[in-house]
Amino acid sequence: MDSTTKDEMQPALLPVSSCPGPEWPEQQRAERLARGAALKWASGIFYRPEQLTRLGQYRSREVQRTCSLEARMKSVVQSYLEGVKTGVWQLAQGLEAVQEAREALGQAHGLLRGMAEAVQALEPLRKQVSQHQQLQALSQLLPRLRAVPASVAHTRSLIDAQRLLEAYVSLRELEQLQEETWASLGDLELPIFEGLGPLSEALGQAVEVAVGDAGQLAREDPALLVAAVRVAEVETGRTTSLEQAPRDWRQRCLRALQEGLERVHFGTHLLPGPGALAGWLEALRVALPAELATAEALVAPCFPPHYKVVQLWAHTLHSGLRRCLQQFMEGPELGAADAFTLLHWALHVYLGPEMMGSLELGPEADVSQLEPLLTLENIEQLEATFVSKVQANVVQWLQKALDGEVAEWGREQEPDTDPSGFYHSPMPAIVLQILEENIRVTSLVSESLQRRVHGMALSELGAFLRSFSDALIRFSREHLRGEAMALNYVSYLLAALNHQSALSSSVSVLQPDGVASGALAPVEAALEELQRRICRLVLEALLVELQPLFMALPSRQWLSSSELLDDVCERTARFCRDFWRVRNPGVQLLLAEAERTVVLQYLCALMQGRLVCRGADERNQAAERLQHDAAKLRDLFLDLGLEENFQCAPVLLTLRKLLNLRDPTMLGLEVAGLRQQFPDVSEDHVSALLDLRGDVSREQRLAALSSLQAGPQPTPPAGRRALFSLVPAPTPAPSSCLPSGPCA
Repeated sequence: MDSTTKDEMQPALLPVSSCPGPEWPEQQRAERLARGAALKWASGIFYRPEQLTRLGQYRSREVQRTCSLEARMKSVVQSYLEGVKTGVWQLAQGLEAVQEAREALGQAHGLLRGMAEAVQALEPLRKQVSQHQQLQALSQLLPRLRAVPASVAHTRSLIDAQRLLEAYVSLRELEQLQEETWASLGDLELPIFEGLGPLSEALGQAVEVAVGDAGQLAREDPALLVAAVRVAEVETGRTTSLEQAPRDWRQRCLRALQEGLERVHFGTHLLPGPGALAGWLEALRVALPAELATAEALVAPCFPPHYKVVQLWAHTLHSGLRRCLQQFMEGPELGAADAFTLLHWALHVYLGPEMMGSLELGPEADVSQLEPLLTLENIEQLEATFVSKVQANVVQWLQKALDGEVAEWGREQEPDTDPSGFYHSPMPAIVLQILEENIRVTSLVSESLQRRVHGMALSELGAFLRSFSDALIRFSREHLRGEAMALNYVSYLLAALNHQSALSSSVSVLQPDGVASGALAPVEAALEELQRRICRLVLEALLVELQPLFMALPSRQWLSSSELLDDVCERTARFCRDFWRVRNPGVQLLLAEAERTVVLQYLCALMQGRLVCRGADERNQAAERLQHDAAKLRDLFLDLGLEENFQCAPVLLTLRKLLNLRDPTMLGLEVAGLRQQFPDVSEDHVSALLDLRGDVSREQRLAALSSLQAGPQPTPPAGRRALFSLVPAPTPAPSSCLPSGPCA
């Protein structure tokens, strides 16, 4: 395709500079985009030669489109021109109207300026007309104004006579006359009406006093109460034209009701003094339900329903009582009885069926919305006060019980016994009763108070047990040192063991329902410690009796005669003769400990090396003596009531085998057997026993002692307590393997 043909196909576009008017950058950019689009379109359409045949069709189509666009543009321009012509005509009409209005406003301004001058000229005349009107109205009201002082006096007499409705009607007539005079005289107040303000206040006070005594008037003169309420209601709904604050007598009546109730029941002169709180609360228990019943039956019908008299009555009594209780809490600290009474009354009696929880109290009272009488801080304070006061009393009572018991220990008579012959004292029952009653009574108040008192009781019981134990120790030391000899020393120790047994068997009464079972563990541990302490004191007394006898054992006399052990058995039997007065399981414990103490003393004597057997005959005599003594001790304690399986004397039979062995080379087996039965036996103990035989060489001794180290440490037999670990054995000398000679 040649360049000439391509130029003919491009549409004839005018250059941008040929457009009349100012040139805009946006217009130039639009023309460039249009030219570029047209060239692109033409290049795409006529790129191929076969399409040149359709050039005429495209040209005629573009001519038609151009003519159509020109026609539409002419139509739009013509429409715009007609609109502009109409707008120009309307603007001309508006201009004419504005000019006419301006001329009219100028004329009106001139007229107003003339009228203002006329008004100023007529001002004196207007004042004279106003004065004439006031004088005319005053002349008409003059007869009524002359009667105002008499009406005021009459109204005051009606108020004094408590004829409140008539007084209010008279007062309203006077106030209406005042309003008419005020309106007629142009807001001018006459001095004659100065007494209406005090008169109105006097009537308001009379209404307030009547409503304040609503409870009494509802019973004695309900008409007066109704009249006062009607006056307050009418006055509350009235509006006045005078520039006065509205008299809201309804609110005054409500305040009077509340203040009257609080004055009757919670006045300063009615508040109780120290120690009188219980009586005051009891009086309120009777008075407050009666007051609510009066309000519901007699007072409420005298008031409109929107007063909600029963609810007001209940809430006022509650708030007054709550305020009084707060004053008590802020005053001097209450005693234990007052604190307990207040807690029980506020938490149970006040909310109970006798008072605010009564079924006879209707829903109008709305007691469900009442705040608690006592806050959580108040309850915490009262509980702490009660616990501290009760604790101080408990300490005094327990100390008195302990002092009384200690005072009896120095008597010449034996302890008192019960019908069964057991040593008996009321002290355990007194102690538990004191604590149990304090715990039980707190269950009437709350679980938290019961837990506090329960913890306090257990703490004080533990302190009492420690004091009791300390007193027993002082009693024992003074007796043993001879500072204060007690004729019945052991008997009172046995009685103390019965006291401990009584406390142990009955301490469960201090465990209230809902408290963890482990709470008594410290007390039970203290009771067990007290039992061990008493047993230790009894055994110390037994040792004082027996130690001189065991100083001569073993000896030649012991080998040839049973006299030494007979003396031991006689003194032991005499010492234990009153053990039967101890209740089980205390008596079995005492007998077992006494038998163990005797056996331990026997073993200690054997280990001291006082005797060395000279030959086989003396070894046989020593073995037979051990067998005889074991049987003697067994029979002694069987007679005293100790079962055989709790006795320790059979250890002597085991030692007898060690002494009775004829072949020293077999000592290792016997020592191993001894270790199996008594794992706490030591080399010193075995050496002392071998010294007693008197025929053991160094090699045999070493062989026997080596059997103690052979094998693992044996487990002690079930139920068998340690013996040899409590027996002091002398440390063997370097020449201990040699016989030390006879010991007379």
